[in-house]
Amino acid sequence: MLKIAIVEDNIFLQRAIREKLSIDSNLSIRFCAGNGIEALEKLENHRIDLMLMDIEMPKMDGIAAVMSVKASYPLVKVIMLTVFDNDENIFKAIKAGADGYFLKDVSPEELCRGIHETMQGGAAMTPSIAAKTLRLLRDPEAFKNVERHQDFALSAREVEVLDLLSKGLTYSAIADTLFLSVSTIRKHIENIYGKLQVHNKLEAIHKAKNNGIF
Repeated sequence: MLKIAIVEDNIFLQRAIREKLSIDSNLSIRFCAGNGIEALEKLENHRIDLMLMDIEMPKMDGIAAVMSVKASYPLVKVIMLTVFDNDENIFKAIKAGADGYFLKDVSPEELCRGIHETMQGGAAMTPSIAAKTLRLLRDPEAFKNVERHQDFALSAREVEVLDLLSKGLTYSAIADTLFLSVSTIRKHIENIYGKLQVHNKLEAIHKAKNNGIF
């Protein structure tokens, strides 16, 4: 029986992940946490084999949490389970010590199979993530470029909002997708324009793509 922890700040997504794992009787969910700090606190009282880790969370995000978990509990496996598939987040997750990387639309069967593969020493990933990872590993310059892109200081949430904006979604549709209010989305976009030093959506998308932000 593998002992699993879910680290995700959205209670509805916590439930969705629980449902996906329920198809495998060999997986036991020991606790859920809403951020990295809470996860580390609960790890003190629970023996865990593997954690499913979101990236964008309050107090301590998933990247920082992976680094802390690996430093204190090196035998605990960590799979990133997130909506973010941009190079920067993949790069940061790899550097932090993540053992696998799945997008949240992963099927229950693929997620459970990936957990077992990871426990056996593999590096389970969504195919698109694996392809990007290979590209980063094959091209050392790509790693350098990703590190330089951090100068814009966009948060993971801002990158996600901008990515959805680039796909033609309206503010309302982005808000529904991310379970946020339209006013919050507007504020994120205002911050994005300021950090990228642009004045409209097309300029922001163009600058983001040219700099490998997504």
